[in-house]
Amino acid sequence: MLNVAIIIGSTREGRFGPVVADWFTAQAKAHGGLQVDVIDLADFDLPVALPPGLPPTPRMAGLSQRLHAADAFVVVTPEYNRSFPASVKNVIDWHYAEWQAKPVGFVSYGGISGGQHAAQALRIVFAELHAVTVRETVSFVDPWRAFDADGRHLDPAGPERAAKTMLDQLVWWGRALKTAKAEHPYGA
Repeated sequence: MLNVAIIIGSTREGRFGPVVADWFTAQAKAHGGLQVDVIDLADFDLPVALPPGLPPTPRMAGLSQRLHAADAFVVVTPEYNRSFPASVKNVIDWHYAEWQAKPVGFVSYGGISGGQHAAQALRIVFAELHAVTVRETVSFVDPWRAFDADGRHLDPAGPERAAKTMLDQLVWWGRALKTAKAEHPYGA
């Protein structure tokens, strides 16, 4: 089993992220062979001031352990001002080794770009942390009109294909990197 952490990036009141994350979580569970851990950043009071040295603070121990236990990540992110929310950058910056030599996929949502500016900006950040981002993404243009009141996508065929393709890549990279690290520990 590959342990995949699905990170809900938006922490704003009235956010749409949980709807998108719930839909994607169902896709990941249906994909098979995955143990899914949904991490909602709204549940954590991440500090905004980084101390020297950067060890996670005791109040973040549970979050840090969950990130460390993950074999792969999927970031569910909105696009704010052509980038990702500060909450996502904050959780990334509080951790380092937790991301190394692990694959990262993106589920983005927003206006006309479908959140793709946020996903592209995150690729640069994760590359700096020695993570591998998968090429395929799941993107929702104007998602507020794409889901019904129960969180079901109104036209699911395209998004479901995109989710399967992205998950296939995430699983391949997750297994390959997990095997490689077991044989040769990663040390950047």
